[in-house]
Amino acid sequence: MLVPTRAEARAYDVDGFFVRKGFLSDGEVADFRDAARRQLEAESQSGSVMEKGDKAGNKTLLKLWNNAGDDKYGMLARDERLVRMSEALIGDEVYLYSHKMTMKQPREGGAWEWHQDFGYWYNNGCLAPEMLSIWIALDPSNKANGCLQVLTGSHILGRLNHIREDGQTNVEKPYLNAAVKRFEHVYVEMDPGDALVFHCNLLHRSDANKSDTYRWGYICSYNAVHNAPFMRARDYGNYEEMKIVPAGSFMSVQ
Repeated sequence: MLVPTRAEARAYDVDGFFVRKGFLSDGEVADFRDAARRQLEAESQSGSVMEKGDKAGNKTLLKLWNNAGDDKYGMLARDERLVRMSEALIGDEVYLYSHKMTMKQPREGGAWEWHQDFGYWYNNGCLAPEMLSIWIALDPSNKANGCLQVLTGSHILGRLNHIREDGQTNVEKPYLNAAVKRFEHVYVEMDPGDALVFHCNLLHRSDANKSDTYRWGYICSYNAVHNAPFMRARDYGNYEEMKIVPAGSFMSVQ
């Protein structure tokens, strides 16, 4: 199904997120993950993958693309399942705002503090929160290896003030403390191929990976075309026409 079910749409409106189980098939996950693991771990060894540290000194590897090309990453970002889901929830034509791989290596991947994606996308020139993300688990994602956590329903708060702390952009503590008391804190545990679809104002975070397992995820973010940044603050996120491709097209790319 290319669009959210009635229950999923309701959860997105009320909770700010939902999980689509089995968004990618087992075969699709294996194809994408295995190719990415080979390529990106090799790039990491050569120093061409970004590292983001947390306040404890743990590092998460990040690979960010500025454009959606015809490689596996770009093809999955333009997959009709992700695009049509985003259009249905945003309610208008969308384009790919960004896509990246977050790589928490065993016993190494760092934590991310509480934040809203729109907390900094607004500063990149996007006026309205007509944006969302789809995070696809490529490995089992659980408490032990640093799964995503959310404050259910916190997207209704609108954009909160964010500050730079320890190299990350985080919600200001007084507002965060009040939000944690008000909203249910959920650990979103997922199987490979599951997709977390969430609003750009949903408060979320993740712990460090203290396990012996990988916790990789591929995240694509979409923006309404009319909400494209009014200034060029970043090399990514600016409007480009997006050619949607049929489901699973990335598997034909070597």
